[in-house]
Amino acid sequence: MSSIIEGYNYDIFISYRQKDNKDDRWVSEFVEALKIEVESTFKEEISVYFDINPHDGLLETHDVDESLKEKLKCLVFIPIISRTYCDPKAFAWEHEFKAFVKLASNDEYGLKIKLPGGNVANRVLPVQIHDLDRTDSKLCESVLGGVLRGIEFIYKEPGVNRPLTPKDNEEKNINNINYRNQINKVALAIKEIIQGMKTGPVTWEKEKIERKEALKEVKEDEKRIGQEKPAVLSKRKLIAGITIIALLIVATIILYPRIFQRDSLEYLRSKGKISIAVMPFQNRTSNTSWDDYKNVIQDILITYLSNSNELSVRQTESINSLLDARNLDNYASITPTVASNISKRLDANVFIYGSINPVGNRVRLIAQLIDSKTREIFKTFQMDKTDTQVPRIE
Repeated sequence: MSSIIEGYNYDIFISYRQKDNKDDRWVSEFVEALKIEVESTFKEEISVYFDINPHDGLLETHDVDESLKEKLKCLVFIPIISRTYCDPKAFAWEHEFKAFVKLASNDEYGLKIKLPGGNVANRVLPVQIHDLDRTDSKLCESVLGGVLRGIEFIYKEPGVNRPLTPKDNEEKNINNINYRNQINKVALAIKEIIQGMKTGPVTWEKEKIERKEALKEVKEDEKRIGQEKPAVLSKRKLIAGITIIALLIVATIILYPRIFQRDSLEYLRSKGKISIAVMPFQNRTSNTSWDDYKNVIQDILITYLSNSNELSVRQTESINSLLDARNLDNYASITPTVASNISKRLDANVFIYGSINPVGNRVRLIAQLIDSKTREIFKTFQMDKTDTQVPRIE
C-alpha cells in the first residue's frame, strides 16, 4: 500500500509494545476505531501500518534498520505511550520511535510541520494511555526534542491509572474525556498534519532560515550605521538595536522552545498564537531627554512583533487607554504587577516590561518577556548605548 503523498509508503504507522495489547487487546481495538474514523475524515484512502505480530517476523539478529526502513517511510507516526513503551531496551522504542524521528528529521519535510492555521505540529503524534512518571516523560522529550503533547486515552479514579475504553463513563473519569471524542481528535490531528505536508516541504525550516537571515541583516545594518556619523544617524542606530531585541524575542518564542519550563511558554504555544502586550518603557535615568523614547520604543517593538505569524500583538491604543484609565500617564508607576493586570485585561498570554537604566556613562535598554498570570520571567533582553548619544526625535 502507498501514501497519498508520493515517495512515502504509508500514511500512518502505529508503534506499540506487545505488553499493551494483551488481555483486552486495547491497541487492536484502538486501531480499528481509528481506521473507521479516518475513513469518514478523509476523502482519500489512508494507509495504516499496524504490526499485529510480535516482531513482524523480525528478530534482533536481523538487519532491523533495513527491514523497517520502508515501513517507517510514513507521514504520521503514532506511538502508544504507556509505562512499558518508555523503555530504551524495547524493540518499539529503539527501532521504531527513535528510528522514525531520525528519518523524518532528515527527509524533505522535516519532523515539524507548519499547519494550515499557522501553528506547528510534530509528525510524531503520541497517544498516551497512562500517566507517566517524570523520568519517562523526560525520556520521551529527549527523543522528541520538546514537550510531550499527546492525545490522552487515560481513565482515572482515585488509585486508578489505566487506558480509556469505549465503555467508560466520562462523568466518573477524573479526566472527563470520552473515548469516541478522543478518537475523533486523533483523526483530525492526522488530517491537519497531512494537509500541512501537502502545502509543500520544509515550510517550517524555511521560516527559521528566513528569520535568521533577517536577524543577520539587522545586525549588519547596525554595524554599518555605527560606522557612519553618530550625530546624524543615532536615531536609526537605536531603531536597529530595538529591532534586534524584537527579532530576538520572536526567535526565542519560535525557535528555542526548549529553554523554557514545561507548561510555560511551550504550553502557551500549544494553544495557538501567543498573544502579547508591550508596555511603555520606563525612563530610570536622570536624563529627561530619554522621556520622549518611552513610547517610541514601545511602538517599534509592537510594529516588528506584529510581523510574526506566531504572535497576536495588542496594539498601542488598547494598552495605553487602560493605563490612562488608571491615571498611569506617569510610566514610573507601572510596576510588574500593574503590567500583569493590564496584560490580563487585554487577554494577553505574555507581556514585555521594559526600562531605560543608567549603567555608568551608558544607558541600558532592558526588555523582559513575562508570563501574564504567574509573572514568571521567561527571558531578559538588553541593549547598551552611551548616555551622550540620545537620539533626536525628528
